[in-house]
Amino acid sequence: MRSYRVLQVGLGVALMAGSISVATAADMVLIPKGEFTMGSNEHSDEAKHQVVLDAYLIDKFEASNARYKEFMKASGHPAPAYWDDPRLSKANQPVVGVDWRDASEFCKWDGKRLPTEAEWERAAKGPEGDNHYPWGHALDPTKANYGQNIGRTTPVDSYPEGVNGYGLYNMAGNVFEWVQDWYDLKYYKESPALNPPGAEKGYNFANQGPVRVLRGGSWLAPATSLHTSHRFWNQPENNSYGVGLGFRCAKSVQKVSDETMQAGRDAFIQALVAMGAEKNADAMAAIEKALAAEPDNQEYQATRDLIKNTVKKTMQKD
Repeated sequence: MRSYRVLQVGLGVALMAGSISVATAADMVLIPKGEFTMGSNEHSDEAKHQVVLDAYLIDKFEASNARYKEFMKASGHPAPAYWDDPRLSKANQPVVGVDWRDASEFCKWDGKRLPTEAEWERAAKGPEGDNHYPWGHALDPTKANYGQNIGRTTPVDSYPEGVNGYGLYNMAGNVFEWVQDWYDLKYYKESPALNPPGAEKGYNFANQGPVRVLRGGSWLAPATSLHTSHRFWNQPENNSYGVGLGFRCAKSVQKVSDETMQAGRDAFIQALVAMGAEKNADAMAAIEKALAAEPDNQEYQATRDLIKNTVKKTMQKD
């Protein structure tokens, strides 16, 4: 029964995604193609406007110290500021002290990228598309780490009661999160409606150089920074606010032609039929054909694993 439920859920996701391959890396969430209201009435640089984004994936959690340690070990990248600060250095706390380049390099190493500002905001606002806070429209101190209420960062899976409709953690508070875009205070009034890429250059704040966008508030910042449209900024090479600077990564979703997807679905059905008839060799051949059409399809990968496990159990019995 459990195996059937896995397949049933996977098929539902594939059908909802249309001509999109919906494979997800561990701890990533699919944000489907759709429209949302970007901006708010809070500040002049947050002018409300409608935006449509293609589907993409975004990390469920902020990047952790444990994951960043793997990155440093594999790449030789230097440790960020505050790496040994006992308030901030536990494995399950978000990495802090990173500048924009550190965050971008980590995401590249992990096969991902930083989200655009629009992607981050759509993800934060949830399926409703206009939430003032990730969880709704009313401030709730039990749902986020902010304003020095705790005095340190909290684990990346903390505040489950503050998780939004997409299942994302800490989109408000804990650490400010770097995104891809340059910061331009007028950009919301000029940006395209479809997949806005961000400003071509950043505002030269206090003549210290162009700045990149930060999102989401932090454990140090006041409640006014928590709303989902709040825009903050910093020079990309600067971690002067390091104890409150972190990030999460995103990933574009592979587009697959209708013909290729249909061929994959046909092969997938053939695999299920063969599985039902206990013809494991035929099932494996069919699922490999489905994966040739969509190599990253999570449902097909799960089905192949099921077939492999069945074959293994059969061999053990023999």
